[in-house]
Amino acid sequence: MIILLKKKQAIIVNLYVNLFQVLLTKSEQRLPMSKDLFSQQASHYALYRPVYPTVLFEYILQYVENKKLAWDCATGNGQAAVALADYFEKIIASDSSEKQIANATLVPNIEYSVCKAEGTNFPDKSFDLVAVAQAYHWFDMTAFAKEVNRVAKAGAVIAIWGYNIPLSGIDPLDDEIRYFYKQVVGPYWDMERKYIDESYKTVEFNFPELPSRDFSIEVRWTLEHLTGYLNSWSSVQHYINRNGINPVTEFLPRLAAQWSQGREIEFKFPVFLRIGRVGKSY
Repeated sequence: MIILLKKKQAIIVNLYVNLFQVLLTKSEQRLPMSKDLFSQQASHYALYRPVYPTVLFEYILQYVENKKLAWDCATGNGQAAVALADYFEKIIASDSSEKQIANATLVPNIEYSVCKAEGTNFPDKSFDLVAVAQAYHWFDMTAFAKEVNRVAKAGAVIAIWGYNIPLSGIDPLDDEIRYFYKQVVGPYWDMERKYIDESYKTVEFNFPELPSRDFSIEVRWTLEHLTGYLNSWSSVQHYINRNGINPVTEFLPRLAAQWSQGREIEFKFPVFLRIGRVGKSY
């Protein structure tokens, strides 16, 4: 009798597991986002991506009149959402990648959602701020603008920002980083990467613009941290998928030759920002 009961329990558990897997597969099929390039290396992304400076958020927030609800779109592992949570009553943080959301930092006033940027189920006219950190270049920008105009309050702020590759001010080391970026994995970047190189100056941004300025992210990294960051690049994953070897591992001796063991080196990431106001609805 006990054996039969255990068998029935096992069957029921398996049914629920199979049902969950089917639902998960269907949910992934419903999210054909512009591009999902970071699920594969989500853990590296969470561990090694740099943290945005407080002064960036303070600059953006000077233009935000009400701080009830913000949308951090393409949140990744929640870096920008966690920072914004200190200023807003609630943050909705979305990403098309379930793996990225699974690695996100949990904070009481952050609600995570899996959805694509260009089509959400968020209520009309609900957000005081829409923020996009290091992801706007992957979007269908026209469709996203339409969605922003739908879900943001009139007069809300939209802020999009990104950062370029880190440099140390040590010429031989910086030369190696630039060589890796342009020559080794350069051909493996998606075409949208050019918008980062152009500091978002050429992206479609159809919102009345507010004054902006440049910022920087400053870090002190060991060689291990730098290589972890390089492994989070989508171009590195494309290289691995195409060639079967990791270019960071192959390139590591050249970086190590410019780096004394255990040393921490200061790096700066140039940060660029475009900021605007949401006007009429479509």
